[in-house]
Amino acid sequence: MSIPLYHGSNTTVEFPEVRRTRYTKDFSWGFYCTNNYDQARKWANRNPHGVVNFYTYTPDPALRVLKFDGMSDEWLDFIGRCRAGFVHDYDIVEGPMADDTIWNYVNDFLAGNISRQAFWELARFKHPTHQISFHTIRALACLEFERSEPLHDR
Repeated sequence: MSIPLYHGSNTTVEFPEVRRTRYTKDFSWGFYCTNNYDQARKWANRNPHGVVNFYTYTPDPALRVLKFDGMSDEWLDFIGRCRAGFVHDYDIVEGPMADDTIWNYVNDFLAGNISRQAFWELARFKHPTHQISFHTIRALACLEFERSEPLHDR
C-alpha cells in the first residue's frame, strides 16, 4: 500500500536527507513530510520560492516506527524530550503536528510556565495537522519522489 506525502520547502527535494541542524524539531532531526497537502503549502509559503514536493511512501514493516494517533501525554513528553536534544532510535515517527497556537502552549509547558493540566485545557479544542519524519537512510528509501510544484513565479 502506497501513501501520498508532501514536503513544503524552498526548493525541489528529489533526494531527501536527514540533516543535523542547530535546533531539534518535534521528533528530533529528520526529513519531515505530511499527508496534508494544505499543510505542505503552508510550509512552502514561508519563503518566496516555495515548492511542494510530492512523494509516494511505501511502508516497510522491518523498520522501527513510532506512531502517535493523537495528542497524548506520551506525545507531549516525546516532543519535550526531542526538543531538549534527545535523539531516539526510531526510523520513522508519525503523529500530530500542532499549529502555532498549540506550539505556544507546548513551549509554555516545556518552560514550566504552565502545568500539564493547563496545557491540555488550552489545547483540547485545537485540531493538529499531520507530520511524519524519516530519521534513517533505510526510512528515506521508503520515499519515492514523484514531482515538485513551485508555488510562485520565479
